[in-house]
Amino acid sequence: MIAIFVILVFTVFMAFFYPVDTVEKQPEPKSPKYTAQMKKLWQIAQTSMKERKPFRAEKALLTILKFDETNAAAYNRLGILYAKSQKYDEAVECFEIAQSLDNNPASIHNAGLIYLEIGAYEKAEMAFLQAIELEGDVPARYIALAKTEEKLGNYKKSIEALESAYELDPSVSILRQILALYENMGDTEAATATTARIEEQIMRDNDARLKRAMKTAPKAAPKPPVKKVVPASGASARPRQKRI
Repeated sequence: MIAIFVILVFTVFMAFFYPVDTVEKQPEPKSPKYTAQMKKLWQIAQTSMKERKPFRAEKALLTILKFDETNAAAYNRLGILYAKSQKYDEAVECFEIAQSLDNNPASIHNAGLIYLEIGAYEKAEMAFLQAIELEGDVPARYIALAKTEEKLGNYKKSIEALESAYELDPSVSILRQILALYENMGDTEAATATTARIEEQIMRDNDARLKRAMKTAPKAAPKPPVKKVVPASGASARPRQKRI
């Protein structure tokens, strides 16, 4: 009896502390009707945002999230919508949820922009560095980081970020931002060198535009050759005079 009691107690103990793993249910395939409705809601949201109808767009996005709570893209769009409406707390919350669902650098970058807007520069710096780590070939990431570092008073880090952006997109606008930082720092030598870089970049841009224009310009049709009239053999080149 004692042995049976011990076995029974041991069985209950194992069942309580080591429950049998339940088989995970596979997600049911979405019906064509559901897919069509979601597609329609996405179209309404995108069209409404383009037409500057925020309430209609918000309603469509919230309806999407009602049926699909793990839709990171919908949270990201909703965050952009709230940011445009200056609802920064709601925007940050949406971007953070989107980032938790899908480690998307765009969501992290968008959250960084909100932090930059509301003056949370340390959080913005962390967000942009994280976005760059995930996707380091987008110039906008470095430009946003440069603005943040400038707000924090880290001018050298700001210039480094802008130089990284310039390597990806050699544009005059980025060089002018670098020039402004050197001028604020009072570095005359670096400012002069950057001014020369700007002039060189302008010349390269002009040459590139000229080459593109020459490639796309329609070619003129060749002129037909002029035929020369050769007089017949033995005939006089002078015109015959009429007899009176």
